[in-house]
Amino acid sequence: MTDATDAVDSLLEVLDLRDAGARTTEDIFTGVSQPSPFGRVFGGQVLAQSIVAASRTLPSERAVHSMHGYFLRPGDPSGAITFSVDRIHDGRSFSTRRTQAFQAGVPIFSMIASFQDEDLGVEHAEAMPAGLPQPEDVTPFDTDALHPLTRRMFSDYPIEVRHVPSPVYTSVEEPHVPRQAVWMRTRGALPHDPAVHRAALAYLSDLTIQETILRGHGVPWSTPGLRVASLDHAMWWHRPGRVDDWVLYVQESPNARGGRGLSTGRIYTREGTLLGSVAQEIMVRVPSE
Repeated sequence: MTDATDAVDSLLEVLDLRDAGARTTEDIFTGVSQPSPFGRVFGGQVLAQSIVAASRTLPSERAVHSMHGYFLRPGDPSGAITFSVDRIHDGRSFSTRRTQAFQAGVPIFSMIASFQDEDLGVEHAEAMPAGLPQPEDVTPFDTDALHPLTRRMFSDYPIEVRHVPSPVYTSVEEPHVPRQAVWMRTRGALPHDPAVHRAALAYLSDLTIQETILRGHGVPWSTPGLRVASLDHAMWWHRPGRVDDWVLYVQESPNARGGRGLSTGRIYTREGTLLGSVAQEIMVRVPSE
């Protein structure tokens, strides 16, 4: 069983990429993966690492504000990952970077991200939904009911998760609607570096967002033969915030068809500040009776 400190240290280790030097047209970084009981790299990890790699080619005051990426192949958690960053554009206020993550010479993730200096402008934000329970009022899920491999995944994850209304791991509470809210935070304190919190926000953005599609059709994760895979991921960082305090991830699915489903999400601080928005399409194949 991994304790909270070890889990957060593991997250910080995978985000601490090694600079392998610049090639003629690209910057190269390498990183490790967290152990995975399912034998493949967690998508949120390679997404966060790709953000870190691109950020390393820019001054700290030019922060990521959007990314669009595709998950191409499953990653092997036992092997190193190489990140290649192409400096596509540098302007007076904005920069664009293309990052590809490789294993065994083939890409497993491809991303384009945009970075901006802090600037003034008009401002508004969609309000956080009212009437939801605070994280302290949500009972943590009892992992004893889970398969040992899945239980190990929970103990190794650096993110603590509390669902509203309830998880969809072994059953789906009625009514079956394609929306949910999830409280999340890292299981321990993170450094004060805003870049670390931006990367951690990207990491947790890939957690649970697929579940709105499953919840809408009453399909729990434990369904025999269920196949789910993230296809693409888009994210926008709106405001700075800490991820080692509770954030609320409000999620919904506007559409599912043809073996694919789309989910969108908004991430708030517990005080109601909108930190970011997310969209992801997944492959979802539910076995017939």
